[in-house]
Amino acid sequence: MIIVMKPEATKDQVAHVASRVTELGLEPHTIVGTERTVVALVGDERPVSQDLLESMPGVEKVVPILAPYKMASVEMHRQPTQVKVDGFAFGGRKVGLIAGPCTVEDRSMLIELAHEVKAAGAVALRGGAFKPRTSPYAFQGLAETGLRYLAEAREATGLAVVTEVMAPEQVPMVAQYADVLQIGARNMQNYDLLRAAGNQPKPVMLKRGLAATVEEWLLAAEYILKQGNENVILCERGVRTFEQHTRFTLSLSVVPQLKQLSHLPVIVDPSHGTGRRKLIEPMSLAAIACGADGLIIEVHDHPEEAVLDGQQSITSAEFARLVAKCRRVAEAVDRDL
Repeated sequence: MIIVMKPEATKDQVAHVASRVTELGLEPHTIVGTERTVVALVGDERPVSQDLLESMPGVEKVVPILAPYKMASVEMHRQPTQVKVDGFAFGGRKVGLIAGPCTVEDRSMLIELAHEVKAAGAVALRGGAFKPRTSPYAFQGLAETGLRYLAEAREATGLAVVTEVMAPEQVPMVAQYADVLQIGARNMQNYDLLRAAGNQPKPVMLKRGLAATVEEWLLAAEYILKQGNENVILCERGVRTFEQHTRFTLSLSVVPQLKQLSHLPVIVDPSHGTGRRKLIEPMSLAAIACGADGLIIEVHDHPEEAVLDGQQSITSAEFARLVAKCRRVAEAVDRDL
């Protein structure tokens, strides 16, 4: 449920409502809007009387939330959430581009590439220090060494760092180096990891699971939000279907659908979503056209030599040309880039 306060409600009345809700066994989350304040209730609402809540001073009305994902629901938060990453706001008018290699391979290559993608228009650098691999014999990443290289690239360029965290015990270390903690598709329902990410303040980019429904995805986001971290960015990266012409099936229709269901910003990963270099540009343009708040793209200057996913990486020169096209599409749909 949501308790909607009257426009003239005082801070003391809001505090009293939150205190009374806590006494009733529910967890209050106060959201201060431009016009009025609401108090969202999380927990088992069944024994709580709606009439009792509406009788408290300063309360205008109580609105039930029908969606199972309470805090991620647009019913909870009517205004789109803007997640700030080093001064850039995902979810605002501007479309944000995140670019970099699939995995951190080499310090000098990473820093050089970071300079190139920043010059082209990227607002953040991606790169995996920990890599979840299907085979236990495959390259697993450089771990903390890779995190240090990413931090050096940020120092050299000013770009924010986005990198994956794979286990709850890794969260403090990754948060020490990164600006955004990425939770990958294979860990979307790793609930201990979601809670750990929610217990720290840095933004979390939550990728959709390989076969996750939209409801399951939003409920995963709910785990992070419920712990107190409101800075969640959803990332559509394709789901597994019977189709074989692409690595995954990139579901761009989910972007406008999420905009109707949730207040959280949504970005798209056309690299993993297609697995094909030649499809990255058209799917990037289509993602912006349908309302995506950003893109995360794999960029490598020598894709044929990449340790991982060279077949779905574009060069920095190709990225620069893509940015120019993305800018024109963004302007056509009343966005900036």
